[in-house]
Amino acid sequence: MALRTDQGIVLRSYPFGESHRVVILVSAARGKIRTVAKGVRKTKSRFGGRLEPLTHVEVVLYEGRDLDTITQVDVIEAYPNLRMDLDAVAIAATMAEVVDHVAHEEEPSSALFLSLRRGLVALEAGERGPDVLSRFLLGVTDSLGLAPSFDSCASCGSPDVHKFSFPAGGAVCESCAPGGAVRLRDGVLDHLAAVRVGDEADERTAGEALGVLRRFVEYHLEKRFSSMAVPT
Repeated sequence: MALRTDQGIVLRSYPFGESHRVVILVSAARGKIRTVAKGVRKTKSRFGGRLEPLTHVEVVLYEGRDLDTITQVDVIEAYPNLRMDLDAVAIAATMAEVVDHVAHEEEPSSALFLSLRRGLVALEAGERGPDVLSRFLLGVTDSLGLAPSFDSCASCGSPDVHKFSFPAGGAVCESCAPGGAVRLRDGVLDHLAAVRVGDEADERTAGEALGVLRRFVEYHLEKRFSSMAVPT
């Protein structure tokens, strides 16, 4: 067994035994990392407060057969402003839940890690509203090869699109629209296309745009995220 150093963002943790906690992190280099922080639930623990969810940390790990043991923790960024705002916490919790679901152990996840970190940095800087989560979800779909089409038909490439289909992969023209394709309100597809490239988008369609993107992500990941909310 050996010591190794890694950086990661804490996704969640849960009690383990009488005084330990299992801590789940996501790392750019290793994907999801399952660790144990021994004695961390004791009042005199030297690093318990450094392992709160949504904290960016550098950890020294002692490699184990099932769980790596955390022997040292240094906080890189705790995002204190984010934690003072319930809306920001709700958005961040959704981000962490999505990453926890899609990241795999011992599989590099730099795109997922960076998407989460960018989202947390934006929230820490005071950004709020649906587009923060929409940008994150678009980053996730792109990293997974699931990026939806917004400005051309996902089936034939036609720019004349009026409907949206979750199974087909996004916007579709009338000829390619399968059963169940929905007609979106004017401006929603333009909003999502603008958010994807970082352009300014119409706030009036932000909530509806996030709702469509949320349903798309849940459809393709085959999971309904309990913390997924549409902030207003």
